[in-house]
Amino acid sequence: MTEKVPDTPITPSDLNSDLTARLNDDQSRHINERLMSAGRVLFRGFPLESTADFAKAVRTLGGDPLPYTERSTPRKQLESGIYTSTEYTREEEIFFHNENSYQATWPGRLFFFCQRPPASGGATPLADVRQVTASLDVGIVEEFRRRGWRHIRNYHPQIGLPWSEVFGTTSREAVDLYCGDNGIQTHWNSDGTLRTVADRVALHRHPGNGDELWFNHIAFFHWTTIPERVIGVLEELFGRSGLPNNTVYGDGAEIPAEVCAHIREKYREAATRFDYRRGDLLMIDNMLTAHGREPYEGERQIAVAMT
Repeated sequence: MTEKVPDTPITPSDLNSDLTARLNDDQSRHINERLMSAGRVLFRGFPLESTADFAKAVRTLGGDPLPYTERSTPRKQLESGIYTSTEYTREEEIFFHNENSYQATWPGRLFFFCQRPPASGGATPLADVRQVTASLDVGIVEEFRRRGWRHIRNYHPQIGLPWSEVFGTTSREAVDLYCGDNGIQTHWNSDGTLRTVADRVALHRHPGNGDELWFNHIAFFHWTTIPERVIGVLEELFGRSGLPNNTVYGDGAEIPAEVCAHIREKYREAATRFDYRRGDLLMIDNMLTAHGREPYEGERQIAVAMT
């Protein structure tokens, strides 16, 4: 993985603005052109200290932040539309993904704000999705284009997020209604647990430039991406069909392990990373750039928002 700052950071001298006030047309055009070209923009050196500062900057750069719906990872809400980054154990890597690409709709922009950098590690590595798309084996891509992919999710009370938290309701009827509107099948088990099945496509076109992009959670949710010591326990408890998350082809057939290994390899080949500094604000185009998280040591406070 290439170790470098993602392009040249934008600094206060570039904008003559503190990011919490309205940008003029030339400033907005400059930022948007940078974002479309590189897929990400790093703002460094601005007087951003608090979550409130971050929220103002998000509204300046992307409009009102979106709620985190149909969530798949644990987070805390800091204020309206502002959340902690995924609260997985610091020893684990979070693999590359495009936020909410398993859903029927998704955010266009993501924002990461560093309130406290870790002692070491903890970067948000970035992968150029255009490079990933171009480098994937054509046969593998065409297979997914023809068959689609399926996300299977099992909600177990003893592991992962409860369905009530994921969907923001304790009403089964409300869950069924939401899922029906968003292309998700619900299967309620006799013990009250829930299984959902969503059939998705693997490639989507970017609304800004029309590029067809590899945009999905196929590798991220596939059982082979889970660390071996973890997948062994999960399969012993629930079996392959009962895993909290898994992906298969759209017709229900297993995706071969070597296919997902190839996909993971192409994300890593397209990746760069950088070390956060206090006050950094990273904006990414969610379709052009996939992101992950390195393991880290020490305290790490990263706030996130979506627009």
